[in-house]
Amino acid sequence: MNTNKLFLIISREFLIRVKKRSFILTTILTPLFIAALVVLPSLIMTLSSGKRDQKILVIDKSELCEPFFNSNEEYLYEFDSAADADEIKKSFPSSLFALVEISSPDSLGNVAVSAHSPKQMNMDAKRQIERFVQKAIEDSKLKKYNIDNLDQILKDIRTEISVKTFTITESGDEKLGMVEIYMGISYLMSFFIYMFIFMFGSMVMRGVIEEKTNRIVEVIISSVKPFQLMLGKIMGVGSVALLQFFIWIILTSAIVFGVTALTGPDKLTQGAEVAQQLSSVSPGGNDAMNDLMNSMPKESSPMGDIMKALADVPVFSILFAFMIYFLLGYLLYAAMFSAVGSAVDNEADTQQLILPVTLPLIIGLFIMVHTFQHPDSALSFWGSMIPFTSPMVMMARVPFGVPLWELALSITLLFATFLFMTYVSAKIYRIGILMYGKKASWKEIIKWLKY
Repeated sequence: MNTNKLFLIISREFLIRVKKRSFILTTILTPLFIAALVVLPSLIMTLSSGKRDQKILVIDKSELCEPFFNSNEEYLYEFDSAADADEIKKSFPSSLFALVEISSPDSLGNVAVSAHSPKQMNMDAKRQIERFVQKAIEDSKLKKYNIDNLDQILKDIRTEISVKTFTITESGDEKLGMVEIYMGISYLMSFFIYMFIFMFGSMVMRGVIEEKTNRIVEVIISSVKPFQLMLGKIMGVGSVALLQFFIWIILTSAIVFGVTALTGPDKLTQGAEVAQQLSSVSPGGNDAMNDLMNSMPKESSPMGDIMKALADVPVFSILFAFMIYFLLGYLLYAAMFSAVGSAVDNEADTQQLILPVTLPLIIGLFIMVHTFQHPDSALSFWGSMIPFTSPMVMMARVPFGVPLWELALSITLLFATFLFMTYVSAKIYRIGILMYGKKASWKEIIKWLKY
């Protein structure tokens, strides 16, 4: 194989796509979108606030609920059982946010609650009113049982259980983990694999169709072999994908850290800074800090557990597995996508041929949903071994820990299948790339494989 010609094809495919405006826009906008998903919820909670001291008038005919209504910065509850609700509704005061009517208790002790406002009431206010009234009626019903210290008894028996999960290392040490974090990482990594394989594989197919339609391929094929052209196109688009990944990682990290710095460090960061300052100024240095840490309670906060669990996530191992499975998965499917592109004259004709290529990807996506909940099941194991589904399914298992021999076997099978499918796709490609004016059927494609 002439490597110089292959390199020229790779560089051509790379430069054509990198110079496109769509590449520049997606490369810049995607990190902004990802960073927004990470930062925006907390930023909204930090910066957003509703109107303050919105007045809600409560007409409580049950005379049970007033002690349970608590005003806050946003809603100010006022009670007036003698107010005329009908008159207020006829000329609703502009200073009033809402009018709440609570009926007298029925034979079962229940009440009817209605809220009136000039415009649709928001969910927060509605839930607050429901919670306050519910607590009041529950308290009224419980008092009928004449049990002494009932409130204290209910407080004493109310219990919340939180299970901390630990993994035992080979050396026998305990490492704190959180199932929810690993499930989230598992889902994101495997879904990204599916999305990127489909996106960049389709890009290869569209590139083949475009060159075939414009008859550019006739000029190119006079200088290089069809297999070199197909391989160069696959590797060129793959290099574009890798470049985007690295830019996305750098930009996303920079945006997230930048916004975090602007909005201010959280309590854990402040605690770490205080600890560092105490360590540097105290006479005993580290010894003094050790004494201070030992004197603190052993029970950590939920946020502290989350940060500790995140710190123990094997980030580099997961990213390395992601790159391996993306590259091999992309190469496998890009070869098949390019074969489909060579067999048709336009993108509309790909529908009947693309299904066998995309179906394993879709099946892998469904198995992935099962896998991040049951990573060691038989379905998850075989899904991570079958090469056409292993890129998604194995990435769903990797965060939970996979034996080295399973990883090695899965990668070997995926690599071997890539080589075989490249050979098969090349036989279709070398004939289909110069076929015009006729929609290829599966019967004809099978004949091409026999040439």
